[in-house]
Amino acid sequence: MHAAPHVVSDVMTRDVAVVRRDTVFKDIVRTLHDRKVSAVPVVDGGRRVLGVVSEADLLPKEEFRDSDPDRYTQLRRLSDLAKAGSVTAGELMTSPALTVRADATLAQAARIMARARVKRLPVVGDTDRLEGLVSRADLLKVFLRDDEDIAEEIRREVVAYLFPPPASSVRVTVEDGSVRLSGRVRDTSLVPVAARLARAVEGVVDVNFSLDHGAAAV
Repeated sequence: MHAAPHVVSDVMTRDVAVVRRDTVFKDIVRTLHDRKVSAVPVVDGGRRVLGVVSEADLLPKEEFRDSDPDRYTQLRRLSDLAKAGSVTAGELMTSPALTVRADATLAQAARIMARARVKRLPVVGDTDRLEGLVSRADLLKVFLRDDEDIAEEIRREVVAYLFPPPASSVRVTVEDGSVRLSGRVRDTSLVPVAARLARAVEGVVDVNFSLDHGAAAV
């Protein structure tokens, strides 16, 4: 059957910059600058994730530094105003942190990011300890997969399973992640199933078919 998809631990960054709850504002900024990241997890002594501090959490201090917000702004942006007066990671962080399991599929991680509108997720293991960080860019790494590697997986896991020879003869070609299946198949009702399975293969951009009904020549 279809091969297991890649999981988050395959693409995540393992060397993750972190801060503690009592890390002060300037040290957080310095960490972001030195590590060239836009957010850092806040962890406890056991490296369990407590929250995340991002550039967006830090900016209110500069935004409201020389202004006196009116009543409407005060009511509308209570959280930002609170962060403008905060000085430690524990006060600034967004908590509880939205995390993803190390064994989650890339599709599951992508759905979490899309629904929460976040750019990155701390990755945790079985004991909820921080194991890494996965970003949108990490999830897109699957599309760098070699075309022939994709074609071989589709031949092995899709074509051989649904259209085995000699009853069918299907050719698989892949160019820039776009898959084309051509040839003759005995049961065309399986084509939609083949489309679904092929699209689920990591690195596939598109799937096209040119399959005729009939037994392959022997």
